[in-house]
Amino acid sequence: MDSKQVADLLYWRDIQRTGVVFGASLFLLLSLSVCSIISVCSYVALALLSVTISFRIYKGILQAVQKSEDGHPFKMYLDRDVAIPAELVHKYGDGALVRLNAGLKELRRLFLVEDLVDSLKFAVLMWILTYIGALFNGLTLLILGLIGVFSWPVIYEKHQAQIDHYYGLVSKQVKDVLGKIVATIPGMKPKAE
Repeated sequence: MDSKQVADLLYWRDIQRTGVVFGASLFLLLSLSVCSIISVCSYVALALLSVTISFRIYKGILQAVQKSEDGHPFKMYLDRDVAIPAELVHKYGDGALVRLNAGLKELRRLFLVEDLVDSLKFAVLMWILTYIGALFNGLTLLILGLIGVFSWPVIYEKHQAQIDHYYGLVSKQVKDVLGKIVATIPGMKPKAE
C-alpha cells in the first residue's frame, strides 16, 4: 500500500473501503478490550472456518444434486502462492533495524544526560505519561488513536485555517514559556537552531 492509498483511506475518499478498514480495526480493538488476544484470535478463526466449511459443504451438495464436476470451490485460492518474498523481508527488516538502532542511540543519549535540557524534557514527558497510564490502559489509547487517525485528517481538511491560526498562537505561547524557563535556570542554555 503506497502513501497515496493510505491518504485516500484516511481522508475517506473511498467511503466503503475506509468504513470496512476502520470498522474492522475498531471491532478488533474493542474485542481485545473485552477478551484476551488468544480468545479473539480463536473466535475470528472459528468464524472464518464456519463460513468456509459451510460454503464447501453447500457447494458439495450443489454439485451432487446437479451432478456437475466443478471441483473444489476454493481451488483458485489454493493454487495461489502465499510465500513472503525474502527481498520484502530484508527490505522491511533492514528499515526496522535502522530505526531500532537510531532509537537505542537516542535513548542512550537521553538516559546518560548528554544534553541536560533534552533529558529534562524526556523526564517531564515520562512523568506526564505516568498520569496518562493511570487514567488509560494501552488498549484504550490505541482505540483513541485509531479514532483520531481516521477523524483528524477530515476535520483538519475542513477547518484548516482556524486550526492553523490557533496552533500558531499556542505554539508561540509555548515557545515563550519554555524560553523563560530555560533563561531562569542557571547553566541551561537553549540549543542553537
